[in-house]
Amino acid sequence: MRLAGAAVPPEFAGIVDEDLLKKMQAYEAEKTRFGTIESLFGNVVNLIFIFGGLLNVYNSWITSLNLSFIISGWLFFLLLSYAGEFLDIPFSLYRTFSIENKYGFNTMTFKLWLSDFIKSLIISAIMLSIVLSAGLWLISWSPAHWWLWVWGFLFLFSIIMMYLSPYVIEPLFNKFTPVEDESLKGKIVELTEKAGIHASRILRIDASRRSKHTNAYFTGIGKTKRIVLFDTLLKSMSEGEIIAVLAHEIGHWKKKHLLKTLVAFEIFSFLSLYIAFKIVQSDFLSSLFRIDGDTLYAKFVLLSFVAGIILLPLKPIGTYFSRRHERQADRLSYELTGDTESMVSALVKLSKENLSNLHPHPLYVTLYYSHPPVVQRIRYLREMSTKAGDNTGVMNDK
Repeated sequence: MRLAGAAVPPEFAGIVDEDLLKKMQAYEAEKTRFGTIESLFGNVVNLIFIFGGLLNVYNSWITSLNLSFIISGWLFFLLLSYAGEFLDIPFSLYRTFSIENKYGFNTMTFKLWLSDFIKSLIISAIMLSIVLSAGLWLISWSPAHWWLWVWGFLFLFSIIMMYLSPYVIEPLFNKFTPVEDESLKGKIVELTEKAGIHASRILRIDASRRSKHTNAYFTGIGKTKRIVLFDTLLKSMSEGEIIAVLAHEIGHWKKKHLLKTLVAFEIFSFLSLYIAFKIVQSDFLSSLFRIDGDTLYAKFVLLSFVAGIILLPLKPIGTYFSRRHERQADRLSYELTGDTESMVSALVKLSKENLSNLHPHPLYVTLYYSHPPVVQRIRYLREMSTKAGDNTGVMNDK
């Protein structure tokens, strides 16, 4: 990837020098090159699997086992899922122990990586088994309307997992402890009350066991909502900066970004499942790709491949709305705290510590960035603060 810009932005003057800027750009370039190689590898594997005859062989083998419809489908997709996980192992290891090590971020041991990998395999197998068994049963139970029942089940399952994940899954990977700083806790409670949001707990996560990257987030829904702060964030930022970052996250809740995203996703899923139902009813895909043994499982694989190509041009639309949500959250952060400079300072620290790209190419931003570039965010915050100050001045004059 060709990086745009070679000068330190004015917003980072005195904080980032030319050597650090080059390191930031090198980190971004290396991640992008590696991501491209990983993506190409995955695409090549998919093409070989589908067009090289492997799908046909695999599908015929599953059919030859003479298992029930549900067991056959469960085995078909579970083995494919495991194949994808194991093919990703070399990329995960290189990303963690080469790239992240090289730039000073990785703190994970191989033992911990292996433990995470095994836990992920078990959890994904359990969840996939539940979804597959229920979905395939609904298909056999209601052949004419399964798309509607499957959509309803997946919706309920996702809501249940939002409730369970903070208590069942997340603690399997990280240790969560209450934030001990009483002053910080008091300011966080004051902030959430001002925003009209009740978080059941304010927790610290031991993220430094795996990485030096920093972050903060909300998790759970309803009464399970809680604020989670990375221990790396607590160590590197001041109270004002932490509050500003949390105000940004609260902004997402106040603007109902999670709800809006969920509604949009469910509408899209509803339409997609109906279209999938219509397509798999015919032999179009099997004939087009010359698949022997006309099974529903093979049709779903082919449909997923075709859908991935068709939907690719829609990705910039998703990233556009994501960046828009981030701007709204930045605005609400300012409205809740009235402290632009703490948020600016937090963004500068986050960018410096995470070696963020300060000069991303506009086209790359349009296609892939879920957040506006950090320099744009800083300028937006300061412009908003200036306008608010001017408006206050006019009102005071009157």
